[in-house]
Order: sequence, then C-alpha cells, then structure tokens
Amino acid sequence: MQRYFSIGVVLFILFLVDFYVFQAIKTVTQGLTISAQRIIYVLYWTVFGITAITFLLASLTRGTPPDAYKTYLASTLFIIFASKLVVVLFLFVDDALRLGKIVINHASSSGPAYDPSRSKFINQMGLLVAAVPFTAFIYGMVKGAYDYRVKRVTLHFPNLPKAFDGFKMLQISDLHTGSFNSAEPLKEAVRLINQQEADLVFFTGDLVNNVATELTDHLDTLKEIKSRNGVFSVLGNHDYGDYVAWESNEAKTRNLQTLIESHGKMGWQILMNENRLIEKDGEHIAVLGVENWGAKARFPKYGNLSKAYSGAENSPFKVLLSHDPSHWDAEINQKYPDIDLTLSGHTHGMQFGVNIPGLKWSPVQYVYDQWAGLYKQGKQYLYVNTGLGFLGYPGRVGFLPEITVFELKQA
Repeated sequence: MQRYFSIGVVLFILFLVDFYVFQAIKTVTQGLTISAQRIIYVLYWTVFGITAITFLLASLTRGTPPDAYKTYLASTLFIIFASKLVVVLFLFVDDALRLGKIVINHASSSGPAYDPSRSKFINQMGLLVAAVPFTAFIYGMVKGAYDYRVKRVTLHFPNLPKAFDGFKMLQISDLHTGSFNSAEPLKEAVRLINQQEADLVFFTGDLVNNVATELTDHLDTLKEIKSRNGVFSVLGNHDYGDYVAWESNEAKTRNLQTLIESHGKMGWQILMNENRLIEKDGEHIAVLGVENWGAKARFPKYGNLSKAYSGAENSPFKVLLSHDPSHWDAEINQKYPDIDLTLSGHTHGMQFGVNIPGLKWSPVQYVYDQWAGLYKQGKQYLYVNTGLGFLGYPGRVGFLPEITVFELKQA
C-alpha cells in the first residue's frame, strides 16, 4: 500500500508541475489562432500522459532490465520534465511580481492601477531558457555519448627511472558495457586506444552495470586492446553485483567470479589488492591495484591498499589503480606518500556539466572534492578519468567519453 501511495504522490507532483508550466504555455500562445492553440495544448498534455504512464509502468516493473527503447524514452521524458522545472523558476518570479502589484493596487486607491496579469515576456524567457538544457541533453544523447576524446597529460617526476623517461600509459574507465546497444561504438573506442600505441593500458573499474553477462557481446571487441606491456585492470563498485537482488549469495559470488574470469579472457591482468613490476632496460616501476574502496555514502570498502602495497615498497616509482577518487584523501595521501600517481574514475563528471577552458563545473563537485582531471598534493598526483561509457542517462554533456594518455618524464 505504501508503494502505491508513493507512486500516487509522484504522479500528483508531476501533474502540478505540468499544470503550472501550462500557464506559461497559455500566456505565450495568446496571439495564436484557436486551432493552433488547441494543437499545442493537446500535444502538451499528450506528453504529460506519456510521462505519467511511463513512470507508472516503470514503478510497477522495477527491477526489470531496461531495453534501449525504455532507456531512451525515459531519458527523453525526464529531460522534458527537468526543463519544465526551469520554467517553474520564471513562473515563481512572475507570480511574485503579480502578487506585489495586487498588494500595491489594494494599498493605493488613488494611484495608477497595475495590471496583475501574467507577463508574456517573463514566460517567453522561461521557455527560451528551458530550451537550452533541453537541447543540450538531447544533443548529449544523439552525439555526446560516443564522442570519444583523447586527452594527453604530461607529468614530470624527479624519481622516475631513466629507462621510463617518455613512457606512455593510457587509462580508460567506467565502460558500463551493459549500457551499449551495439558493438560499433566500442570498436571505434578500441581503434582510438590502439592508435595511441601505449606502453601500458589501465582500466580503472566498472566494466558492467550490474551483471557479468552484460560483457558477453563485447568480449571480442575489448580483447583487441593492445599495449607493449599489457593491460591492467581493477574492479569498480558496479562490478560486484551489489545493486541486484540475487536469489542467493552463491549466485552473486558466481557472477563476480565470471566477471573476474572475463578480464583474463580479454588478456587483462586484474589486480585484486596486488601489484606488478614493469621492467625496462634493467629498471622497473610498480603498478598497484586495489579492489573498490569508497569513502563516500554507502560505497563498500573491498580494497586493501596495505596488501596491494606489500612487495612494492622499494620500487622507485609507483602507480596505483583505485576506482573511487575519494580513496585518495581518505587513505592514499595520508598513509602512502610514496605513491606517485593514482588513477581513478567513478564520477563520470556526472555526464553533465560545463567543461571549457577556464571553467569546469558539474553538480558532482558538491559530493567529490576530486571528480575530473588532474589533482596534485605535495609530490603526489591523482587523475580522475570521467569514463568511456555511461550509466542511466544515455548521453554526455560537457564531460565527453574520455581516453587519457599520460607521458611520464624525468623532472
């Protein structure tokens, strides 16, 4: 009963928002013919009807894996609703001005009377401004989701072994293969990855959304990723199947084991709280990898950095793969000051924001102190890759899918 009550409350809120925004539609369309107004009104309320039905069906079938149609329909409807909230802000301003005019008219019987009707200009501005995020989010689905970008970062370290001067490492993260409806986009990503001719390739977690079988159709594509010294990977929070209602603990364990084995089938060396030494011309660096370890919200702490560090203490240069960037402040730079570079993912840059020279903003920055790009504290660096795939919203705005190439240089 509580579930149906909650559904009813949400539907009522959806109706109130649409009814409120409808006032702006009526105000702006006053100059049109009656026929044109009717067409616009019918279309407007038809969209509301589709939104309400979609939400109702989604609520009643919660837990059912979404297909491409459901995902894009739900995302489009959500974008429309979110854009309406922008209009609501303008309507609040308009109503505040109208209320002020009414108060003044009642308080002053001798002065000029103010027209308390809705401002066509403010309502037009509301609809116009709302069109900006609407257009951006739709473009993000059509184009942004697969607009792969190669970012290049050069880092200088005084303790980098001479043999590794100019060494090139490539990072990808957050593939979320269950969100891909076709193998073609990932084939293009793999082509770009191999084109960089990296000495090492790293994957920093979230290979799937929830279950190992999401990877099946993409195994052959991802196994084509090559580098001179191999591909190393770690697990992310989504890889453990924690967000699925499993019929038993054994089923969940089997799912994780299948996913781990899939890394091997692709030729990826998965690091489960362990390290590997990369040798070149008689010198070496250490690559450490931990299981997921998050300091935020309810994200689990499967990782054991002490275990991953063991055996690499004397390595002159250390790179750590840790999916969640909150690990950096919470443990890495507190206890392990000789880990030179940490590579993370997880945040996706929230798949939305402003990312232009001189301005980098996303709502995710109010949750994570380090959430996109390069950070430095003392002699230590952290790089947060915003991910190659997507989750939930099938698109990207501002923070496009990323392939990061690092060139290591002696300081």
